[in-house]
Amino acid sequence: MKLRIAFLSLMVASLFMVACGGGDAAVRDQARQAVEANPTPATPATPAAAPATPAAPAVPAGPTTSMSFDNLEYDYGTVTSGEKVQYGYKFKNTGSEPLIISNAKGSCGCTVPEWPKEPIAPGETSEILVQFDSSNKSGNQSKRVTITANTNPAQTFLTIKGIVNKPEESK
Repeated sequence: MKLRIAFLSLMVASLFMVACGGGDAAVRDQARQAVEANPTPATPATPAAAPATPAAPAVPAGPTTSMSFDNLEYDYGTVTSGEKVQYGYKFKNTGSEPLIISNAKGSCGCTVPEWPKEPIAPGETSEILVQFDSSNKSGNQSKRVTITANTNPAQTFLTIKGIVNKPEESK
């Protein structure tokens, strides 16, 4: 790790000198020789050194199945800002393996899904309840819920949409 830091420091200093037009040929040659003498180690970066990225929801391991929804989109029409809209997306496990939904996530904090946590047997039906809170919203709204399950593809997308009027517009 110390070697990597020293190497990066030397590279940054060399690039700075070249970019600024400073330094002579001897200094550039020294920098080049130092880089050639200490190549980057071939070992992979440790996970702790990697930048943090949000992890995708885990897809349940094991065999995949399939699911079908009565509809993937719900239009709630027109509501007044502040109203909460709920809709139950009905679905069926159309595969031959138990359906396991590992996650359901709304595209923003105003859209909250509730999904069955227990496996859904082949041929059985269930429901994902989605609540949209229109507070502080106005105009056309379209929110998406991403369902992650042991299906192929692993993600299914539901949409809840409509128009939100400001309170004074609904009078």
